[in-house]
Amino acid sequence: MKKMTLGSIATIAMFAGSFAAQAQSCLPMGGVAVANFFAEGDGQPLIISAALTGTVNNAAGKITAQRETPTGLEMDLEHYFGRNDGGAVFTKDLAVLTAVPGKPGRFMIEISYDIQADTTRGTLKGYKGSFKSYGLVDLRDADNMKGLVRYDGEICK
Repeated sequence: MKKMTLGSIATIAMFAGSFAAQAQSCLPMGGVAVANFFAEGDGQPLIISAALTGTVNNAAGKITAQRETPTGLEMDLEHYFGRNDGGAVFTKDLAVLTAVPGKPGRFMIEISYDIQADTTRGTLKGYKGSFKSYGLVDLRDADNMKGLVRYDGEICK
């Protein structure tokens, strides 16, 4: 039986750790979302419903808080994203809306979506991380609020 040195044990451990890191499975997140916003009345969160192309096919969410900023608005959001194959993730998000000069009620929007631990299921079970989106929203008419965003990133398990 061959005797192992401390150096060879460390080398094996290093390669094993490297292999485990490479075994991580990542999924590119990318596509477009066409969002509609629905006001549910005073004191109620604004509801979001969206059809998506790309990695996920649908989203439902709500705006849980909103703050005015010197350049527009900041919003706290929650979303459920779903796929046609049954995969789903739940995110808590931050949206930064920058007012479009000369276009009241219209904003450029950037959103950071953070997947919440232990909320994934189906084909997306175990995925973690975050992704982002950017686009435009039109919030002028409470009965016809809408937006268009491009989402992008990568989530891993």
